Amino acid sequence: MNTKIFVVDDDKNIRKSLKEILEDENYEVQVFPSGKACLKQLEKEKPSLILLDVWLQNEDGIEVLKEIKKNDPFLPVIMISGHATIEIAVQATKIGAYDFLEKPLSIQSVLEKIENCLQNKTSELNKDIQLEYDELIGESEQIYKVKQAISQAAKTNARVFIYGENGTGKELVARMIYKNSNRKNKPFIDINCAAIPEELIESELFGHEKGAFTGANERRIGKFELANGGTLFLDEICDMSLTTQAKVLRVIEEQNITRVGGSEKIHIDVRIIAATNVDPLQAIKDGKFREDLYYRLNVIPIIMPPLRERISDIPILLNYFLKKTIETNQLKPKIFTNPAIELLCQYSWPGNVRELKNIVERLVILTDKEEIGIKEVRESLFTVISDTDKDDLANLDLKSARREFEKNYIIKALKQFDGNISKTANFLGMERTHLHKKIKNLNIKIKDE
Repeated sequence: MNTKIFVVDDDKNIRKSLKEILEDENYEVQVFPSGKACLKQLEKEKPSLILLDVWLQNEDGIEVLKEIKKNDPFLPVIMISGHATIEIAVQATKIGAYDFLEKPLSIQSVLEKIENCLQNKTSELNKDIQLEYDELIGESEQIYKVKQAISQAAKTNARVFIYGENGTGKELVARMIYKNSNRKNKPFIDINCAAIPEELIESELFGHEKGAFTGANERRIGKFELANGGTLFLDEICDMSLTTQAKVLRVIEEQNITRVGGSEKIHIDVRIIAATNVDPLQAIKDGKFREDLYYRLNVIPIIMPPLRERISDIPILLNYFLKKTIETNQLKPKIFTNPAIELLCQYSWPGNVRELKNIVERLVILTDKEEIGIKEVRESLFTVISDTDKDDLANLDLKSARREFEKNYIIKALKQFDGNISKTANFLGMERTHLHKKIKNLNIKIKDE
């Protein structure tokens, strides 16, 4: 994918000249006669760089710069001006402008500043994030923002709240923050709050004393105590009971825990990273999540985008999982054909990166040929669709076709496992609850299949 540059200038000739120059250098260019038009487009997509004129007709370029930086502090902006004062240059730099281009524009200067800016953007990110656990693969703007957030969070001890659908890589982000923090030599302890029965969650978190309840035959150290000095990852935090939420809130406030059945207060120093696959604000409205706990945890929010919103990363992920599967299983080299990659990019990936990883592993292991083509991909994803069905799908719009693909794929998987939700969910790389939602939303009737 080409690097995209936005050019904002009210001079038609300058817009035309910059577009031609930059396109000759294989940049993808979009021009705007006003800051307002640029800001409107920024709501839909993010470029790699913006060239912004200081003086726009009926607009102040500095004010436009403020709006750009307000919405995306990390988006590089180079200002263009024929008569900018030192005061304006200083002001723009303080707001976050990367550099200045002076009119009349020199082609060499334009290209050098753009190249330096883009290289600096990459090198600064790599310098800030010396990732020891870097499987967060992708070059999309969404993943760039996530890595920036990880870099910022890793430098602090602030609590982090990670949002994202199942399979997007929330635990991976938590581990990357931990691995690059000053707590990396201390424990990283994780717990899935949705997987622990309500009657056992407090014992898991805080530990218990011998005889605290039936079956408590010896003292047990809880997750908070095990994570002392390090990081505790509370996955699916919104599934925790309200009673336990209240106790977690108290631990955050007091920095002390008390084991179940005990009276001794134990001081702890634990950084908490929480994650959820649901909307916490909706959970608060539904009375399932404490608002005060939410604000305690939501110091640094990080949003993991679903795979369908970063399609440009799919070929990169395919190549990564392809090589990894070949190395792990000591297989002969294989490649995906371009039509196969295009088909995989069209799929909506309800199970996100986790599902993509599973599909790639299955295709690599089960395909005997050196090339994994569109035939193998279609058989793996959509074998339930008959030739007639395929012809019918040609008359549907893309959204409807994807829905039918997804529905038929899930039906096929359910048939393979005799309607067993747990086995089907594992095969698809999805959580059981997410599969249940998909079955309901797609109006799949299991008993009739």
